[in-house]
Amino acid sequence: MDLIDEKFMKKALEEAYKALSTYEVPIGAVIVHKGEIIGKGYNKKESLKNPLGHAEIFAIKEASKNLKNWRLIDCTLYVTLEPCPMCAGAIINSRIDRVVIGAKDLKMGCCGSVINLLDNPNFNHRPIVEFGILEEECSNLISNFFKEIRDKK
Repeated sequence: MDLIDEKFMKKALEEAYKALSTYEVPIGAVIVHKGEIIGKGYNKKESLKNPLGHAEIFAIKEASKNLKNWRLIDCTLYVTLEPCPMCAGAIINSRIDRVVIGAKDLKMGCCGSVINLLDNPNFNHRPIVEFGILEEECSNLISNFFKEIRDKK
């Protein structure tokens, strides 16, 4: 495992724990450019009552603001759970070069689990995708969150 990837996935996990602390689905994301975090985010769908409140969207917005450009060229997105169709579309549109994913999402994942939007030859941009960085910790965080919800019902 690449130590740099592990370092930044730990930062994405820190964001996920922020979501967990507010009873949101614990997903976190950071965007890195030239070794520095330029965007970060965590899920806020419930607290904002907004379906666009995904970790990746917040990270992309902040990174674009910091780079003063919608094109996030030479950037890597680290995200604790495989992006959904909306977030995969935002990744393509923002031209992120590389996506590092902690855990697969077998229900909504659009980077290879359900469908692979990021490797579709019909789109003009296809980022490199890597899975499995701190996979167990990322997967357990989500699984335990939903188990706790089921147990409360």
